[in-house]
Amino acid sequence: MEDNSTKGLKRDRKRRQRISRIRNGIIGIFGIWLVASAYLCITLTLRVNSLEEKLDYLLDNFTVSGQLEEESKKNPSNVDESAYFDLENSTESQMWEETYAIPPAVNQQENLAKEGDTHKVYLTFDDGPSSNTEQILDILKQYNLKATFFVIGKEDEKSRALYKRIVEEGHTLGMHSYSHKYSVLYETEDTFESDFSRIQNYLFEVTGQECLFYRFPGGSSNHVSNTEMTKFIRYLNSQGITYFDWNVSSGDATSQAYTPKELVSNVMDDVVKYKTSVVLMHDAETKHTTVEALAPMIESLQGMGAEILPIDENTTVVQHIAASSVGEQ
Repeated sequence: MEDNSTKGLKRDRKRRQRISRIRNGIIGIFGIWLVASAYLCITLTLRVNSLEEKLDYLLDNFTVSGQLEEESKKNPSNVDESAYFDLENSTESQMWEETYAIPPAVNQQENLAKEGDTHKVYLTFDDGPSSNTEQILDILKQYNLKATFFVIGKEDEKSRALYKRIVEEGHTLGMHSYSHKYSVLYETEDTFESDFSRIQNYLFEVTGQECLFYRFPGGSSNHVSNTEMTKFIRYLNSQGITYFDWNVSSGDATSQAYTPKELVSNVMDDVVKYKTSVVLMHDAETKHTTVEALAPMIESLQGMGAEILPIDENTTVVQHIAASSVGEQ
């Protein structure tokens, strides 16, 4: 009986052990499945969000195509360099190239340079601040020059320090919207006004200086806005804000990968045309060639006797749509 009982206990113990192993195996498999499912869900969510952001950016941020650029070189009388508007920070820009019949800056006939005229050049940088902004500021300090930075809203400490540095070193701090998200920014008058107030108030909070100058993402003549740009211009007029487009482009906004030497050439080819040149460049994180081009560009401009200045209330306004033609709200 004892032998049978002992055998029975052993069988029961082995059975319980098998059941325990099976239960633990099932629990383990279920746990692994839960962890794998959670990881997969998180990964897919992040991936979907990333793709949505990229899609939003591509839908929101068009650029003038390489075709326009080539056309401008073949027939500069038909296509003005000011037609370029920026696709900032996008690595997918080659996927979205559109040609728009964007008008040149107004009053350019009056701005054409004559022999003996002094060329006033305003170097402007969109989309900062970033680490490239820091390098650009260092270069400008080296040459004892001032420029204009049309910034977007960034709340990290490094960006806040750069906003302050721009102001403290005598450069002009301009607004380039807070979000730089076209689908939101240009959706309605209310969304534009909300974004504008946010960037203006934020920069005043950080620097203690009221910003008086604005650059529309895409320019005032962009074809992406869901609302007539004149409505936004009218609002800026009512706020006493002057907006600036550009009449010279370095080309660093387009999908074509220009070398630093080519960026300099693009600028120098056009600044000779005008008494006042507002040069479009970018200081976003990816614009390393712009940083590399800056010093030789400055030296080339100085070599031709140009005055390099920051935008102020005395700067000849360069606009694709004349603010004076729109009025106030």
